[in-house]
Amino acid sequence: MVQQKLELKPDAVLKQYWNDNEHFADFFNAVLFQGEAVIKSQDLCDVDSQETTVVENKKMMKSVQMTRDVVKLCKHSNKHNVEFVLLGMESQEHIHYAMPMRVMGYDYIAYKKQYDANAKSYKEASGVTEDEYLSRMRKADKFIPVITVVVYYGEKPWDGAVSLHGMLHISEEMKLFVNDYRMHLVEARKNDLKLHNINNRDLFNLLGILLDRNGKLQETRDRAINYAREHRVEKTVIMTAAGAANCKIDYNKIARKGGADMCTVFEETRREGIAEGEAKGIIETGYEFEISEEEILARLQKKLNISLAEAQEYVKKFGRKNEEK
Repeated sequence: MVQQKLELKPDAVLKQYWNDNEHFADFFNAVLFQGEAVIKSQDLCDVDSQETTVVENKKMMKSVQMTRDVVKLCKHSNKHNVEFVLLGMESQEHIHYAMPMRVMGYDYIAYKKQYDANAKSYKEASGVTEDEYLSRMRKADKFIPVITVVVYYGEKPWDGAVSLHGMLHISEEMKLFVNDYRMHLVEARKNDLKLHNINNRDLFNLLGILLDRNGKLQETRDRAINYAREHRVEKTVIMTAAGAANCKIDYNKIARKGGADMCTVFEETRREGIAEGEAKGIIETGYEFEISEEEILARLQKKLNISLAEAQEYVKKFGRKNEEK
């Protein structure tokens, strides 16, 4: 029988893994509350990850659309007296030097959607003050808070900004007058999260092994195999770790005693498809900043040292037309 080797797309396996409410709640409790079980899995419900709104002024009107990786609504938190809160997670394979601004965009659209839905109630001026009518919002109206956490699955330490101030050429004196926007960042390769869910602990422990740049390939592979064997790691966790670290996995190479439950071998623990991942990042950033396709192609060729034809293939694969299909 021919052994099957599976290549797992990071976005797909991570989204599937974190859609699980137990995994999601435990992670956010670790990030926000030092592991205390404030967020309950039974209080989470899925929310449409497609964020769309209309930005308008006197001269123009433009539709803005962004897609989150995972977003859930938490319905209760007695300890912090919060009735509802939106929790969003963004997975990053590569360092994104405009990430704080990107998170601002996600959060703004989430708030704007709430405002637009609320404003529909005030099409007429009856029952509200003049200021409330002009605002399309009562003084007592409040929106659901939004918390976004970025999880970085790269090998290199994150060296990008973690707040808007970090993206600005600004003096210490001026910082007092310029509003900042801080993002919550977790590096999968190295963190001190207090996780209680066994799958989450196994996932981040495996990622810590697979994303270690210091070890030799064979040593890293052996460490991953030994950890999976010793801790009886579930198949879904292994697939998620392998996908997030861009590994190929061979399910037939190792089986536990008795053959009932499967272990795995990571055939390659160094990130595969680095060029493809970098190309995707260049293209996405280019579209975000409305750079022309010609300039994107030029950047791909220069950054990746590839031909025009190869750059065009990347644009065809990761460009907007591909996303709309």
